[in-house]
Amino acid sequence: MKFNSLPLYAKILAGMVLGILLGAVAIRGGFAGGIDDWVKPFGEIFMRLLKFIAIPLVMISLVKGVGNLSDVASLSKIGVKTIGIYVCTTVLAICVGLVLVELIGPGKAVGPESAAAIQAGYSNTVAERNTQAAEMAQTPPLQFLVDLFPDNLVGAMSDNGGMLQVIVIALLIGVAVLFAGKEKAAPFMRLIDSLDVIVLKLIDIIMQYSPIGVLALMAGMVADTAGNMELVGALGLYVLTVVLGLLLMIFLFYPLLIHFFTRIPVRKFLKAMPPVQLLAFTTSSSAATLPLNMETVALKLGVSQRVTSFVLPMGMTINMDGTSLYQAVAAVFIAQVLGVDLTWVQLLTIVLTTTLSSIGTPGIPGGAVVILIMVLSSVGLPPEGLALILGLDRPLDMLRTVVNVTGDAAVASIVDSNTQTK
Repeated sequence: MKFNSLPLYAKILAGMVLGILLGAVAIRGGFAGGIDDWVKPFGEIFMRLLKFIAIPLVMISLVKGVGNLSDVASLSKIGVKTIGIYVCTTVLAICVGLVLVELIGPGKAVGPESAAAIQAGYSNTVAERNTQAAEMAQTPPLQFLVDLFPDNLVGAMSDNGGMLQVIVIALLIGVAVLFAGKEKAAPFMRLIDSLDVIVLKLIDIIMQYSPIGVLALMAGMVADTAGNMELVGALGLYVLTVVLGLLLMIFLFYPLLIHFFTRIPVRKFLKAMPPVQLLAFTTSSSAATLPLNMETVALKLGVSQRVTSFVLPMGMTINMDGTSLYQAVAAVFIAQVLGVDLTWVQLLTIVLTTTLSSIGTPGIPGGAVVILIMVLSSVGLPPEGLALILGLDRPLDMLRTVVNVTGDAAVASIVDSNTQTK
């Protein structure tokens, strides 16, 4: 089979493996320094491209998602209830991920010597972030709330570390579009739609370069860490942590919601969902799964057409429980490997950033990775730490999508059971 015919996730995984081998060969051959000079720059280019696209992606996706609601009135009744439930399930999913990653501690499996070697590559960044964390601990308790609101649009969009401000700006613009009315805002929304297509295409182009970027990042990391293999065990625990969290969502969390907040038997829900879940697993796309999910929810679960047609498309856009859980685990895992102790303020920032950014996560390969850049930046973690997990992203993405579509169906069932629509 030719390399070009392989799916993107296979190319990324191949790049990760080749990067590890290249780094190991460089160490054995005594030319590890050459990796920093001639290979690592290609990884830095990849990281710059990801960081470059993060702010446009979040801004445009959020404005489009809020601005495309039918009107301001749609934010009441079913709209408010739907959004509220989606936000609650997302926050709970993030909390599940944070609890698991703190209990299991996959990044702590890296021994002190290996951790020190890894941290050496980010020594300046880690020292700077730890200093910032100490300063944050001395700030007023509500300062983080004040910092959500920018005093300069260009300044807020000039730094990925201020992404929460970008999210607030986008939400305000989206609400303003609703108040302006569909007719008057139509030219602006057409521009947003065009920009959205362009940004998604840019992500596709960047991700085509990702195998080379991952190869360069991994080769540099292995060369910098003298080829220590303790990372393999840590990565295994990381995967187990993510998978355990996702399975808990599918087989415990959503069934409990169905049992306590709907009139649908749990067994009926679990029996109806496998075809939808299988399609989500194979396509890794909530958008591609939407038609089957709508048909299943309406015909097999008995949810009204009005609720189905409103809640599920909205869920495809703003409900990313599986993705949010994964991003929380990934951020803390990277912090653990780098030896960065996250404060409670930083953990709260992860919850807020991941929850709000889930609204702007596109249902395409690479979308969650770009958003993760934002989550890492929001708590001061070096985005280059993505090299640790990027090669494992695609297989986990398949299971994340299963969680996302299952959550959409569960919320639609809850809204229908608590709304007089039948």
